[in-house]
Order: sequence, then C-alpha cells, then structure tokens
Amino acid sequence: MSAVSAGTAVPVRRKRMPVAQRVYRVFIYALLTALSALFLVPLFWMVSSALKSSSEVFVFPPVWWPKHPEWGNFKQALTTLPFGLYALNTLLIAVVNVVGNVVSCSLVAYGFARFRFPGRRILFMLLLSTMMIPSQVLLVPQFIMYHDLGWINTFLPLTVPAFFGSAFYVFLLRQFFMTIPPELEEAARIDGAGTFRIFTTIVLPQIKPALTAVAIFSFQGAWNDFLSPLLYLNDQAKYTLQLGLTQFQGSFHTDWNLIMAASVVVILPMLIIFFLGQRYFVQGITMTGTKG
Repeated sequence: MSAVSAGTAVPVRRKRMPVAQRVYRVFIYALLTALSALFLVPLFWMVSSALKSSSEVFVFPPVWWPKHPEWGNFKQALTTLPFGLYALNTLLIAVVNVVGNVVSCSLVAYGFARFRFPGRRILFMLLLSTMMIPSQVLLVPQFIMYHDLGWINTFLPLTVPAFFGSAFYVFLLRQFFMTIPPELEEAARIDGAGTFRIFTTIVLPQIKPALTAVAIFSFQGAWNDFLSPLLYLNDQAKYTLQLGLTQFQGSFHTDWNLIMAASVVVILPMLIIFFLGQRYFVQGITMTGTKG
C-alpha cells in the first residue's frame, strides 16, 4: 500500500523569492507609483483651479485646494457659451473621423498584409515615409485646395481626409493582420466565401483590439484638435469645444478658473471612453506583431 493515497493532494511549497529580487520589485513599484502621482499633478491642479475664484488661481504660495470650493464655476462655464452646440459639433466630427479611419485603414492594411502585387513593399515604405513629413508643411497647400473646393467654413476639411487613411493606423492594423493565420481565410475560401465576406466576417472580428485602438486614437485626435478648426471654421455656430475654450480669453482679462472648469468637462468623455475600452486598447497595442 502506498504511503500517500491517490486521493491525497500533496502540498506544493512555493519557492521563496530572493531578497534582492523582492527589494528590486518593491523599488520598481514605488518608482512607478511616484511617477503616476507626478503625472497626475497637472490633472489635480486643473480640477483645483476650476474650484477657485479668479484671485486664488495665481496666489503665491499656491493653494493646492481651495478652502471654499466654488462649484458654481462649472455652471457659469457651461452657460456662458453655447457649450452644448460646441460639444455636438465636436462629437459629430470625432465620430465621422472614427468611422472613416477604421473603414479606410482596415481595407488598406488588409491589402498590404494579404495581397501580393508588384511594388507592394515599395508602396508600403512610401506610405510609412509620409509620417516623417511635418503636418505644418502641408497647412498652406491644404488650405488653398480646400478654399478652391469651397470647403472653408464647413466640416468637410475636418472629416473627409479620414476616409483616405492614415499611415500610422495602416501600419498598426497591417502588423496585426500579419499575426492572423492564413489558414482561417483559406478554409473559408474553400467553403465558397469571397474575399470581402472573409474580410468582414472572419478577419475583422479577429482584430477587434487593434480596431479599438485605432478608434480611440482617432476619436482623441479629432476631439482634441485645435489647429484645424481654427484654420477652416469662421462661423461661431460651427465651433468645436477647443475653439470654444478660447472664448474665455479676453484682450485684457482671462477667467482661468472658468477655462479650467470647462476643460475638466471637455476631458471627461475622453477619460470615460479610454477606461471603457482600456482592455482592448492595451491589448491592441501590445499584441501588434512586428512580422514583416
């Protein structure tokens, strides 16, 4: 008879971590915690300034938290300007940019990842090289082109370019496509599925994390964009939130507490979207392959 019965579980002792390794891990966690707190200081200062009076914002030594928070600053900031209209304009532009970038970049990336045609690598390298061109170089030519098209003071210059793809998003999705086994598509093709059906029903569901990352990047870029609306929009009824924030700045006086209060409200949608899609976003960035 065996000394240890078959049904008795043998306890497994965990190997103790060396002291040096434990000290190193504690140091790394402490360093990351300190850096996180440091990065949160501007956000905390913005919230704190939003609850101060105009005279408390620049007082020295600085007051980290007001003794009597003025919550009415948020109401005043949201009612002084047509904040709802600006938010609607910004949301419309951001959503269209998300749709345009996801659709166009996924199609182009799939073509580079799966189709074999002459000059494929050269075209892909040319596409990537466009990321090295500063956007400021194209401001004047783009403005002249949009002016000739009659697009000035419309949302078209802020939305239409999204449907022509972005080099970075194409690169991100293409690298993710390269990690998908081609056998999945070959099996579907044997069953009679066409290329477009394979792309929409088999391939796209496999890259949901990467698509989420592209969607978040696109939404963030359009939501926070200030320069493009400043160049192309003249009518205040078409202003975005970023242009609306500048309305608090006067020639002789600036209500920084109201600007901070409005800024807190402006960043809330981005924070909510990021936390809701954080799992897919991180997965889409970390799982993107480097296979070429």
